[in-house]
This record gives sequence, structure tokens and C-alpha cells, in this order.
Amino acid sequence: MKHINIRVTGKVQGVSFRETTKAIADQMGVRGIVKNEKDGTLYLEAEGDDASLEVFEEWCNEGPDRAKIETVEVTPGELKGYRNFEIIKK
Repeated sequence: MKHINIRVTGKVQGVSFRETTKAIADQMGVRGIVKNEKDGTLYLEAEGDDASLEVFEEWCNEGPDRAKIETVEVTPGELKGYRNFEIIKK
């Protein structure tokens, strides 16, 4: 089990990215959070096994149909023990 932080830039807000990400994460057994940031990026924390996180990361590089991904930045992080995948709305 490992933890990664992901920041996605481009046209990633207002395109159902968070909702689609949650559905994909739930299907794959990935746990964590996703939220829109004030600077227009999307921030995710994801926990799971190596294989699931690899596929999840690949999906983040594609996103939903209406998204236009510019960059995906992935950094390792500390395990937080998420129990499910949640959309954080502020």
C-alpha cells in the first residue's frame, strides 16, 4: 500500500473531473480525495497498491472527455489511511 499526491493542470475544472475520478477510484479500490484548487488545478491524494495506483495515474493523464490535460505531477506522500474516495467541495 502506498500514497501519492497528484496535481493536474489544464482545463480540469467544470468538466466533471472530480465526479469521474471518484467513479474510477471506486471501481479500482483506490482511496483518497480529489478537490478543485483556487488556481484552477485539481489536487488528488490516492492510496492503494502499486498496480492500482499506476493505472489510476494513467487515467489522470487522460481524464474525462471534456478535460484538456496539460500536466500531471505525481509525488509520493505519507499514508493517511483513507477508507474511501471522497470529493472535497469548498
